Amino acid sequence: MAPCCAALLLAACGGGGGNGFGTTTPAATTPAPTTPKVSVDDLPTGSYVVSTGDADSPTVGKYYAAADGSRLVVFGDSDDHAKQAYKRDAGGAWVGVPASDKDVTVTLLQSNALADAGGDIAKLAGRYRTGTTAGVVADFTLTAEGAIVAGSSVCKLSGKVSASVLPNTLKLSLSTSTDACGGLPATASGVLALDTDYAPARFRLLADNGAQWVDLWAFAD
Repeated sequence: MAPCCAALLLAACGGGGGNGFGTTTPAATTPAPTTPKVSVDDLPTGSYVVSTGDADSPTVGKYYAAADGSRLVVFGDSDDHAKQAYKRDAGGAWVGVPASDKDVTVTLLQSNALADAGGDIAKLAGRYRTGTTAGVVADFTLTAEGAIVAGSSVCKLSGKVSASVLPNTLKLSLSTSTDACGGLPATASGVLALDTDYAPARFRLLADNGAQWVDLWAFAD
């Protein structure tokens, strides 16, 4: 009887191994989310008109490539407003704005180099008027020192431009009065882009807050 009792007791306690309290099942672990990979065809230093997508109905954009490896590619919609862009800091990886939830490969169909449009802030100084995609008009002054000073319009734009490593651009930081400007982000960073293709606009303010684009074409006032 003694051996039988011992066997029954051992079974009731969950077996003879471990600490006598039975076995436990390890908790399931959730794999860490992976960041979608963005890949864009690389071009030599310079600025370009580029196209991608369907050869019969391509998407056209501008590509800015700096000698330090930083890049900015901006594609527009049917109204030529920034819709999707990809950028890369020197030594960094490509990222999309807005970001994609899956891997992206941007293959360029064509690329045509643009002439040097200069970038002398003092020569750009003056009063300007622009309009948002929501139809809101704003006026501002760009000083010879690179300050963007809000004008008398309800939508207020302010900020700063300075030298940039990207050809045909100036580095831009921008602030807006969001409600009065049709929902533009309060702050954004990007470039003041120069291009003779923008005529009669003098330049273009391209900036984002990581999720939303500001695309303002500036006309001399």
